[in-house]
Amino acid sequence: MGRAFQNRKESIAKTAAAKSKVYSKYGREIYVVAKQGGVETDANLQLRGLIERAKKDQVPAHVIEKAIEKAKGGAGEDYAPAVYEGFGPGNCMVMVECLTDNPARTFGEVRNCFTKTKSKIGAPGSVAHMFDHCMILAFAGDDEDAVLEALMEADVDVTDIEAEDGKMTVFAPHTEWHKAKTALQDAFPEIDFDVDEVQYLPQVMTSINGDDVAMMEKFLDMLNDCDDVQNVYHNGNLEQS
Repeated sequence: MGRAFQNRKESIAKTAAAKSKVYSKYGREIYVVAKQGGVETDANLQLRGLIERAKKDQVPAHVIEKAIEKAKGGAGEDYAPAVYEGFGPGNCMVMVECLTDNPARTFGEVRNCFTKTKSKIGAPGSVAHMFDHCMILAFAGDDEDAVLEALMEADVDVTDIEAEDGKMTVFAPHTEWHKAKTALQDAFPEIDFDVDEVQYLPQVMTSINGDDVAMMEKFLDMLNDCDDVQNVYHNGNLEQS
């Protein structure tokens, strides 16, 4: 129990410049999802969930609307997902999710973040097998049996359910996201998701200490400064001295 995952609401940027970067990342993701699956949220549930998450993270309405209008136009950038992996400071394992219209440029920028922090970018599959590609839904509640029953009736392949301090967290393979979310909304109409994410969850954690802590913080800052980087996942447990 107690699987480590990243809550965007807890890590949302504080400064104006950093917030602008977060808004840009959301705008790009909304544009891609809307362009691929259509701009109607009733038909494109991935887009609906993404917009809900953006609003909870206080992304301005005009950023969301601009991305959707851009997708309606049909033209524009042709972004494609890319995932890079490797070993960061302290030999922790790292997964970097990107949306790019120029894979060569993006790979070069991500590789530079690794090399400048004494880290090593790896080949595809070098660390991915040590992460679970999971859907995570967290919400207020404590009736684990009722939640499990609702998911089982919908034939959801549940990985784990955690109940702690009045909070329920459901883990399932990323392919089960739509089915799991719909089942919970049907069973509990008033449900409000505090976390609604698809992430790479580490199977084991690695302690990072000493000088590697500062290097890891630099590494993450460099990656987050890359325009094409959407999310960074790692198994590092930073131990402050």
